[in-house]
Amino acid sequence: MRTKLNNGIKGLVLTSFMIFALSGQAAELKVGYVQVDKILQEAPQTAESGKKLEKEFSPRSQELDRMAKQIRDQEAVLDKEGLTISEAERRNKERDVQNIKTEFQRKQRELREDINLRKNEELGSLQDRINKAVQTVAKAESYDLVMYSGVAYAADKIDITDKVLKLLGKK
Repeated sequence: MRTKLNNGIKGLVLTSFMIFALSGQAAELKVGYVQVDKILQEAPQTAESGKKLEKEFSPRSQELDRMAKQIRDQEAVLDKEGLTISEAERRNKERDVQNIKTEFQRKQRELREDINLRKNEELGSLQDRINKAVQTVAKAESYDLVMYSGVAYAADKIDITDKVLKLLGKK
């Protein structure tokens, strides 16, 4: 998603520069720059999102922890009793352990997939909020062009990242 956003922005930036350069207004151009990575790390919404996801998936994670303990316990019992029980009973216990392991792996995979889906949803929502904050700062301070990360060089004087973070509630 970020690659598409960056490619689209790069195309927009190049087109904008060409238009301004051709119209002779490049000297009056007010340009700003935003470090998206810094915003994603420092915005309070990022921490809120992390806590929300942790709370949402904590019960399933705890269930996986219990299953892992159950597997370890059953394997320990099987190792301890393996020589003293009948072959049929040993096979049954081994099959039971294998069934639990298979179920554990399935639940673990499903949890990972669900977490990734929710992280992407949260990231999309955060990106929308960041874009709105950038637009608000740009309009309030009369910027003609604001660029995101992926720029080869940007002077500190055009970096409006802290202003965007302030609007998002960090500072």
